[in-house]
Amino acid sequence: MGAEVRTENIPCLATRCPSRRPRVTIDAHIDGIADGGDEGRSGVARSEQAGSAGNVRGVLDSHVHLWEPHRLHYPWLAGEPALNRAFLPVDLAAARRSDGGVLVVEADRASDEAVAEVDWLTGLARAGAPIRGVVAHVPLERGLACRALLAELAARPLVVGVRRLLQDQRTGFALAPDFVAGVRQLAEHRFVLDLCVREHQLAEAAELARRCPEITFVLDHLGKPAVGRRPLQDWARDVHRLAALSNVACKLSGLTSEAARAAGTPAQLRSFLRHAVAEFGPERCMFGSDWPVASLTTTYDGWLDTVCDAIADQTAADQDRIMNQTAETVYGLGGPRSDERKNRQWR
Repeated sequence: MGAEVRTENIPCLATRCPSRRPRVTIDAHIDGIADGGDEGRSGVARSEQAGSAGNVRGVLDSHVHLWEPHRLHYPWLAGEPALNRAFLPVDLAAARRSDGGVLVVEADRASDEAVAEVDWLTGLARAGAPIRGVVAHVPLERGLACRALLAELAARPLVVGVRRLLQDQRTGFALAPDFVAGVRQLAEHRFVLDLCVREHQLAEAAELARRCPEITFVLDHLGKPAVGRRPLQDWARDVHRLAALSNVACKLSGLTSEAARAAGTPAQLRSFLRHAVAEFGPERCMFGSDWPVASLTTTYDGWLDTVCDAIADQTAADQDRIMNQTAETVYGLGGPRSDERKNRQWR
């Protein structure tokens, strides 16, 4: 399993990033993670042109949630008393030192409130919230019956992607014929599909992405690995398979929740992040805070510092890709108009 992926076989990288570095071998990173994040064996070579985290010019956060329980219904909040209140743009501003833009990801409200959630977020954006785009909920398991909802969402310029939470679904859910048919409809609107899966679902996620090469997928939270626990080989190798697919990108987000359950260390967090960057490359990795869910285990700025520390050995240009440009490109946020967004060319 130590073979490297040949970048000339990855069309989107060959065309957009011809100078991309070859990947390091997977086993070097497994060893580094398992040993508690020994940076000397992490498998990431320090570049002679590496920049410091302080060189990153602003931050585009690819994974923020906002909700207001008095407006919409979020059944899951009943089991999370610390989160069972409104989290609004004013709370986000108070939690972070950055004032950069954010991509708001659906917050698992009642399934029939997906459009209402987008309309509420659109109102916040019009009122001045730094919302650059929205990843909306769509019940993709309904297959072709999703067509009307997707058209309704496509008429709303802020919507740039879709997420159907998969993390608690049964094995095979994402490969059922109706679900795959629903996913394939995203191509008509150039919507990205966020993948929120757990570690044991990564192989299924990779197979879904392989079957739908016309769709761009983004892996949330690195697939929720069990930071601090062994074995790690299955997670690392499934990430390796995902990264070999040119239509998959990755969010550097959400790890502290998994680390808290397994007593993972900051050094291990950095090693998982570095492994993701080594596999996907900076042009397919993007910063995400997972605020406010992550506030149960870290602060916004604490996670930002962790990611900046993990990518400090990247060049200043690659740091900027991770903290800004990748999300801009993958989600098509460069143009203010929805028609420009729909016509973007990432691959």
